[in-house]
Amino acid sequence: MRFVLYNIRYGTGGKKLHSPLNGYLRRTGKNLDRITQFLQDLNPDVAGLVEVDAGSYRSKKNNQAEMIADRLGHHHVYRSKYGENSLTRHLPILSHQGNAFVARDSDHKETFHYFDRGVKRLVIELEMENVTFFLIHLALGSRLRHRQLGDLYDLLQTVKKPHIVAGDFNALWGEQEIRLFQAATGLKNAHAGNSPTFPSWNPKRHLDFILHSPGIDVERCWMPEVCFSDHLPIVCDFTVA
Repeated sequence: MRFVLYNIRYGTGGKKLHSPLNGYLRRTGKNLDRITQFLQDLNPDVAGLVEVDAGSYRSKKNNQAEMIADRLGHHHVYRSKYGENSLTRHLPILSHQGNAFVARDSDHKETFHYFDRGVKRLVIELEMENVTFFLIHLALGSRLRHRQLGDLYDLLQTVKKPHIVAGDFNALWGEQEIRLFQAATGLKNAHAGNSPTFPSWNPKRHLDFILHSPGIDVERCWMPEVCFSDHLPIVCDFTVA
């Protein structure tokens, strides 16, 4: 089975810009085509997409996850990453920002969880026949991140199947920052090289992770060197024991 994790930066590109805000406001058409073709070439069974535009002016009011899924012949699951009662859900542009799964198999169950704290609160659970995926985008503040990891630990205690937890952890200290979470959950880092993923043009920080439970055997995990976003993608081929 092939899983791809990619923070696509709302499709706005990955070139180094003088103003980060300017990058997030760019139109996305041509670059989203590049991202979609890249994913099509990888031919994943499941892709976890962080920072997806669901219909702002950037994407000409189109849901990027739906567009990618249509091109791949897959199914998509999208939800706003902000809390259900958050004011952010009613602000221009921000109201269309979320995360998504794109999956080949239609036989799955999706559940949307929300952390109690932080601006970005969404956890998408995608349960398939033999494996369950969780997609996250943690808070920028270290204290909030650690509290969210504690809530995520509680959530994982109820999972019966082998599972993968993936996303943008915003872990400024890399794997060192999440080692206690890994020890508590028993999750292993799929990418043994522990390589940085951000920024894509000169990676220095390991912000993105694919973590897996016992019962999942990783055959290969790598980071293609592409700059369609400010993050590098992670590709993981695995089997369920």
